[in-house]
Amino acid sequence: MSGAVPGQPAEPVQPVEERLARLLERRAAEGHLAAARTSSLLHRLGRWDRSAYVAVARLSTPALDAPLSRLSHFANHSKPWFLTAAALAVFGGPSGRRAAATGVAAIGAASLIVNQPMKLAGDRARPDRAGHDVPEPRWVPMPTSTSFPSGHSASALAFAVAVGDVLPALRLPLRVAAGTVAFSRVYTGVHYPGDVLVGAATGALLGRLASRLGQRLASR
Repeated sequence: MSGAVPGQPAEPVQPVEERLARLLERRAAEGHLAAARTSSLLHRLGRWDRSAYVAVARLSTPALDAPLSRLSHFANHSKPWFLTAAALAVFGGPSGRRAAATGVAAIGAASLIVNQPMKLAGDRARPDRAGHDVPEPRWVPMPTSTSFPSGHSASALAFAVAVGDVLPALRLPLRVAAGTVAFSRVYTGVHYPGDVLVGAATGALLGRLASRLGQRLASR
C-alpha cells in the first residue's frame, strides 16, 4: 500500500502490503475486476493504517507517556502473562493450574506462528517514529524484528482468551490488560495499528484453539 500520509516524510516500501497489491494489479491489468477492487482496497487500508499511526502519535496525552512506555517495555518476553500464570498455578487450585498451562501453551503457539513464519512473510519495516514526531518520552527500544504482525499483541490476546475461557471471572480484566499492552505498541511508536490488529486477532484465535484443546484433554 504505497503513498505517504500528507505532510509526513516518505516511508520505505512495506512489502507485506505492496507484494499483495502488485500481484493483484497484474490480474487487474488482465481485466479481472475483483482483483482491481481488492488491490484498491489494499492501498486504502495502507493509507488508513499510516493515518491512524500519525493520529496516535499526535495525541496530546503526556500523563500516559511514562505508564504506557513502562508497560510496553515490561511486556517484553510476555513477562506479565508468565507472572500471572505462575500466580494462578500456585494459588488458583486445579482450575488455576489448568488455566496457567493453557495460557502458557497459547503464548507458545502465538510466539511460534507470529514471530517466525508470519513476520518472515510480512517483512514490514518498522515505523519511522522520529519522522512522525512520536514524543520521545513515550519511546521504548525499537525491536530489530520486522513489524508485521505484533508479537506482543498476539501473545497478550492468546493468553487472555485462553485463560479467560478456563476462568471466566478473569476474562474481562485480562482482555483489558491485553488490549492496553497492544495499544501501547502503537502509542510508543514501534508498530502500526494494522500490525497490532492482525497480531491480536491471530493471538485470540490461537488462545481459543488452545482452550478448546485443553478442555478436550481434561475431559478424557
